Amino acid sequence: MGKVSIGLRGWRFDEEAVFAADGTIRPLANMDAETRERIVRLSAMMGEPCDCCYLVHGDEEIQRCNPAQAIYGEALGEVLLCDDHEADFVYWFQEAGGKRHAGERDLKDRFHQWFVDGGRAPEGFELEHVEEDPDDVPEAPDPDEELPGLEEEIEEMDDDELDALDMDLSDIDFD
Repeated sequence: MGKVSIGLRGWRFDEEAVFAADGTIRPLANMDAETRERIVRLSAMMGEPCDCCYLVHGDEEIQRCNPAQAIYGEALGEVLLCDDHEADFVYWFQEAGGKRHAGERDLKDRFHQWFVDGGRAPEGFELEHVEEDPDDVPEAPDPDEELPGLEEEIEEMDDDELDALDMDLSDIDFD
């Protein structure tokens, strides 16, 4: 088993650490703390708008924002990007000093400031997504849908079990 992105490109997970044999998400209590935090955070971010689109259009015109297709950075400091703006982030990270913020939650704020100040990838800067053995990777959930089994697991947990996870789940909107 290998590394996979789930729902959004960017964050990579060990497939066997996340998925049960039936394709559902493993019980959260059976995941290491970092994987659990990212999975729960990812579930809250799927279906959200691209950060760059939001910075351009704001709440007033949120319907003009593209949905996020990629996620980068640390949980609770992640950057959500659509296909149109992913190159801006990658350029900033690789060529405009963003790499020095790797592993820090302020990466999001630093990138947002660069973008608001007019920072963009230059004309011709393009991304190339490489997939190795795409037929061997399980199909990721649609970014507009919840992660399989996660919603049910969280809803079935009592307060003590939720407290034991030691996570803030307040921003997860399970309808």
